[in-house]
Amino acid sequence: MRPEIAVLDIQGQYRVYTEFYRADAAEKTIILVNGSMSTTASFAQTVKNLYPEFNVVCYDQPYAGKSKAHNLHEKMLTKEIEGQILLELIDHFAAEHVLSFSFGGAATLVALAQQPRRIEKAVISSFSPVVNEHMLDYLERGVDYLGSRDGNRVGDLVNSTIGKHLPSLFKRFNYRHVSSLAEHEYGQMHFHISDVLNSDRQCYLNAAKKINVPVLFMNGEWDEYTAAADAKLFAGHVQHSTFSTLQATGHFLDMEHKAACRDSRNALLGFLKPAQHESRPRYQYVQDHHALAI
Repeated sequence: MRPEIAVLDIQGQYRVYTEFYRADAAEKTIILVNGSMSTTASFAQTVKNLYPEFNVVCYDQPYAGKSKAHNLHEKMLTKEIEGQILLELIDHFAAEHVLSFSFGGAATLVALAQQPRRIEKAVISSFSPVVNEHMLDYLERGVDYLGSRDGNRVGDLVNSTIGKHLPSLFKRFNYRHVSSLAEHEYGQMHFHISDVLNSDRQCYLNAAKKINVPVLFMNGEWDEYTAAADAKLFAGHVQHSTFSTLQATGHFLDMEHKAACRDSRNALLGFLKPAQHESRPRYQYVQDHHALAI
């Protein structure tokens, strides 16, 4: 399963590294949106869960992963800019579905609020419109460590909070990735978190009101940071919303253990392909040694 790789020009401003997993029998294409500090590698398991039922697109934000060598990093990217990049990629790949993880949900909500004509369904995973006490503590410590560019403390913070339910092997690779980011990446993450702390949280719900396609919100039962109960606040704002709480798993859903991987795949295919979804689907859980991020 080798992707078609391309670096795309986005309106002459950004260069974006993409991976396109083309499945000959697939009728639909889904594009995956990373969380903060993450790269295409963080979706290794998700790609396996969706392919070959779908063509799958992954990409790195201009400041991250294999995109960063192609960009100048002269200014910080807002969630609105990231939402516009996503809209451009949706058009380029003619994607019918989008799936976001964690803070990738912010840019995805911005994009969906523009009502892109191609999109038929969306999945928002490990995201909520509420900054609860657990998330507030995580963000406040994160903005402090990022402000001082202390990569070691950022790595420890991620693994002891949102990543605490990950297998130890994943934690080691996560720490290695997060603690060794480039200067501009820490700056971008500091900007993201500061924006969350200082902006009106109502913006997520205001964007949600404009979404005109069915959306599945998927959260882990043990996730204290983007809690399933908080995510359900979207119910009163997204007209066609459904919710799935994955049992006995935290923030990273399909990466934490085999049952969570199975339940995540079942939830995704049950929502995206309800007519064809088998009650006992085949799936593969592989502990790829990749950085995860948030």
